[in-house]
Amino acid sequence: MKSFLKYTLATITGIILSVFVITLLVFGIIGAMISTADKPVSIKDQTILHLKINQSIPDRSPGNSFNFDFMSFDLQPKTGLNDILKNLKKAKSDPKIEGVFLDIGSATPGIATQEELREALEDFKTSGKFVIAWANSFFPQTSYYLATIADSIFCNPVAYFDFRGLRSETMYYKGALDKLGIEMQILRHGKFKSAVEPYFRKDMSEASREQIMAYLESIWNKILTDISVSRNVSVDELNKIADNLSIRQPVDAVKAGMIDGLMYEDEIRDLLRKKSGIDPNKKLRFVNSSKYAKVPKHSSSKRGLAKSKIAVIYASGVIGVDRGAESSIGGPRFVKAIRKARKDSTIKAIVLRVNSPGGSALISEHIWREVQLAQKTKPVIGSMGNLAASGGYYILAPADTLVAHPMTITGSIGVFGTIPNAEKLFNEKLGLTFDVAKTNNNADLGSIYRPMRPKEREYIQSGIEKTYQDFISHVSEGRGMTVSTVDSIGQGRVWSGINAKENGLVDIFGGLTKAIDIAAEMTDLDHYRIVEYPELEDPFEMIMRNLYSEIRTKNIKAELGEYYNLYEELQQLKNSFQIQMRLPYYLRVY
Repeated sequence: MKSFLKYTLATITGIILSVFVITLLVFGIIGAMISTADKPVSIKDQTILHLKINQSIPDRSPGNSFNFDFMSFDLQPKTGLNDILKNLKKAKSDPKIEGVFLDIGSATPGIATQEELREALEDFKTSGKFVIAWANSFFPQTSYYLATIADSIFCNPVAYFDFRGLRSETMYYKGALDKLGIEMQILRHGKFKSAVEPYFRKDMSEASREQIMAYLESIWNKILTDISVSRNVSVDELNKIADNLSIRQPVDAVKAGMIDGLMYEDEIRDLLRKKSGIDPNKKLRFVNSSKYAKVPKHSSSKRGLAKSKIAVIYASGVIGVDRGAESSIGGPRFVKAIRKARKDSTIKAIVLRVNSPGGSALISEHIWREVQLAQKTKPVIGSMGNLAASGGYYILAPADTLVAHPMTITGSIGVFGTIPNAEKLFNEKLGLTFDVAKTNNNADLGSIYRPMRPKEREYIQSGIEKTYQDFISHVSEGRGMTVSTVDSIGQGRVWSGINAKENGLVDIFGGLTKAIDIAAEMTDLDHYRIVEYPELEDPFEMIMRNLYSEIRTKNIKAELGEYYNLYEELQQLKNSFQIQMRLPYYLRVY
């Protein structure tokens, strides 16, 4: 028995020591990588900038730019749109860069982000350097849109080619809630504010279908027009191809003129060797976007470091009440960033880059106030990414100029609140009852154990109406419109960037680069530098904070599969304030 205990104790001690040593080694390696992250990088002649489009692209490169995967211990460089745009501009005049290889994967960024990349690649091509696109599969179909900016497009001979038009699907919960005995009590202003429709309907309302079809058709027409120009295939022919599902094999895409040929990976590498002047027997010289961002920009200017600055403030994710992170907009962190840029006399203008579906009405108001104060002291230019809707538009209202892509999703000027009534679930399904002792008649306002009383509903609805009036008043003041005009294009309706420019919610088409150019022009700056806010999180703090979260998320994803997004959406609603300014549903365009 003593021997057994001795060996058991020795084994446990060995395991603990091994885990401790491995942990030290892992964090030592991570620390070494972080310490070398900002060191300059050099490249050789005949190098190709390798843009691997196989994941979502955030507006801004994350603080943990390595994108370390704790489950697989894999190190995947992740570069934001801001650095990719800088890279393409730098590569355009870099004599060591021969061209760009667009390596299209199965996950693609948002459609407005793709539009911005296409514009940057179009500018890059004016240098005379090549852009070659290749894909193992054009799925989802929006990945093909990005590829069409290339000089030549190739894909694997056995690739799946998806081209059939756009759709937007919504899941409705009413039937499930009825079975559970839960009634979702809805309060809203805006007949198009259909975020709450899944809780009390089993299908789309006419108003919801109307707005969805309006922006889907405008986005699809823009995609087809751009593809038509790039590939010299008429819009009518492209629609016919989509309607008839004509592309059944990759060879059909070649015959239709949608791609230039079929190549295996080794064949595309041979082509790239030829295009870059590399000997057929030698290794290709690729540099990825993350690494190229660290290559110093060659400049013949002797003007030195610019004293004047333009601040780019990134607002990405849901607007919430927490501190916020790189993928969410927390009130305190974001308000502090705007205030800091406003009070810095060396910052001559602010570009507020928004990529958000909205969120908390209260926090949106706090941010709006800081933007308004900033606009009184220096120019503020609003730049919209894939989404700048509801609360995401609210915080942009004071800006001097609003810049959006034609395929940006914006508007959704409306407000809603929800309180579930789970009385039947508790009483009839679970046999649970509740009682309450209270000092005043309405002390239990908001209880989920009973239905709302008429006076309570009236009280909460008055808050909804007040928030909506504040919303349209802020937009009216910022956009120079009458309140009635804003109300007529509000009511929670979602618009594409094309529609928004037509109705006055947007001033000009363009991306982040265009917004910065406008800011420089408004302040007569020809020599300036860009500073970015909010300050990035410390990599070590982020790694420690994300360690548990990432492992937990991966486990939940493994269990839920395609239904993980629904779980994530419900979690966001659970952590939200009752009064929300958000997109009228969880928008997914396929």
